[in-house]
Amino acid sequence: MSDAPIRAEKVTKVFGGLTAVDGVDLELRRGEVAAVIGPNGAGKTTLFNMLTGLYRPTSGRIRLGERDITRARPDQITALGVARTFQNIRLFPTMTARQNVMIGRHSRMKAGVFGSIFRPPWVNREEREAEERAGEELKFVGLKADLLDRTTASLSYGDQRRVEIARALASDPHVLLLDEPTAGMDPRESAELAGFVLKVRDERKLSILLIEHDMKVVMGISDRVTVLDHGELIAEGDPAAVRQDPKVIEAYLGRSAA
Repeated sequence: MSDAPIRAEKVTKVFGGLTAVDGVDLELRRGEVAAVIGPNGAGKTTLFNMLTGLYRPTSGRIRLGERDITRARPDQITALGVARTFQNIRLFPTMTARQNVMIGRHSRMKAGVFGSIFRPPWVNREEREAEERAGEELKFVGLKADLLDRTTASLSYGDQRRVEIARALASDPHVLLLDEPTAGMDPRESAELAGFVLKVRDERKLSILLIEHDMKVVMGISDRVTVLDHGELIAEGDPAAVRQDPKVIEAYLGRSAA
C-alpha cells in the first residue's frame, strides 16, 4: 500500500478562462500533519475541494491509497475515510451540537429509506449508538457538557469550530482535511486549536492536511508545508526551509509582514 493516504497528481482546475490550480502535485504522508499555505486566491480551497470530490479536476488524478478517486462523489470519498471541515462553518444552526455530530455519523450507519420509514428495532439501536458516539466526540473536542444539547446558533464561534471537527471525526476518517481551522479565533484559541490538532493526530492515528493563515500555527505543528501562489506550487518542504525560501517570502510571508 502507498505510504501516502491521499495524493494529487498534476491536478489542474479551470473555471472558464481562469486556471485556479495549475498542475499541482501534493501528497499527505501517513501519520503527518501537513499544511497548505499561500495568499488569498492561491488555489488552496479549490485544491481541497478536488481532494474531497466537490470539484472534479480538469486534468490530473486524485488517489486515496492506490484507489483512483478522481471522479468519485463527496459521499463516496467520505465513506472511504476522508473527512473535512470548511473555512466558513457549515453547521445546521437550529439543530443541537449533538444532532449536528450525529449527521456526521450517518455515513457509517446502515439504515436507509426502508429503515427510516418502518423503523425496525436495529434502526433505533443504531440511532442510540450514534447519539452516544456524538456525545463522546463532543467531549473529545472539549465542548462543555451543558452545551451538547444547545443549538449551534447559540454557541460561540470557537465552540462551533469544535462541533464541526467533532462531526468530521464521527465518520471514522483516516484522513482529515481542515480548511482555515483557526479563522476568527483569538491567539489563545488558536494555540489551543493547534495543540488539539496534534492530539487528534496522535490519539486517532490520523493523517491531517490543513489550510492555515496563522503562520505561528503552521510552523508549530506542521511536519511539511506546501506553498501555492496563483494556482502553482512554488515551494514544499519542512517548515524551517519553506520559511527561508525567497519565492515564499516574496509571494506570501513578506507580503503578510508588509
